[in-house]
Amino acid sequence: MTKTRVSPELHRYAVCAPDGNPIKDYYKGVFEEVFLFYHPFIKPKTIDYKLFEPNTYPSRNDIIKNCEIVTWKQFLEISSIKNYRQLDIGLRTLISGLNTKFANEDIAKVIQDVCVNKEIVAPSEGCFPELLITGLLESIKKEGYEWIWYGDEFCTERKLEYIEDLVEDYNSFQNHPINLFTHDNKILLTTHWDSHFSMLCSDKNTVNKIVDSCNLEGFYCSEHTEIYWSILK
Repeated sequence: MTKTRVSPELHRYAVCAPDGNPIKDYYKGVFEEVFLFYHPFIKPKTIDYKLFEPNTYPSRNDIIKNCEIVTWKQFLEISSIKNYRQLDIGLRTLISGLNTKFANEDIAKVIQDVCVNKEIVAPSEGCFPELLITGLLESIKKEGYEWIWYGDEFCTERKLEYIEDLVEDYNSFQNHPINLFTHDNKILLTTHWDSHFSMLCSDKNTVNKIVDSCNLEGFYCSEHTEIYWSILK
């Protein structure tokens, strides 16, 4: 008889919290604080907006050099969308990432129309935002780290990277959900595969410093915050 193979428990310091339970519950005893930060919209400045199609989508380095951030707050101001919860629901609806009873096609259409009329690119889900990652890596470096682990979604494969190399050439990142964590397991950057946000996990002081340094837009997770926070009351 073939023995059933059971994979070992995931290293919580190296992966994204699963949906269905409070995020801070998952990281309890590992990380004191979790800041959920939104992936910003992209405004092309010295590159053609029409290039942002599957076959011609600019490289990460080109986006960093030729585009600027449009925050969720700014997007709310130029649209009729009322709040961050609605915006998150609309973005998830655009990628068919919600059950139909939670989706909102009207908000999704508003997002599409504003993006086309203002030549703004909606944020991507499941990968670190190009316009924030360099600053995040530099902030981690300022905390005294020169190396960082780069892992796939469940961190079954991981590689040790020199932070400065990633700062200089962000194109070296693969295009799939990833986790970045320090060798001493004190800092984790992680992104959920079907969400338009990432999370910074560490002790309270370190999280506060990096959030302020990078001017991250988002919120500190409460004891009840879950991955699908926007559809929960």
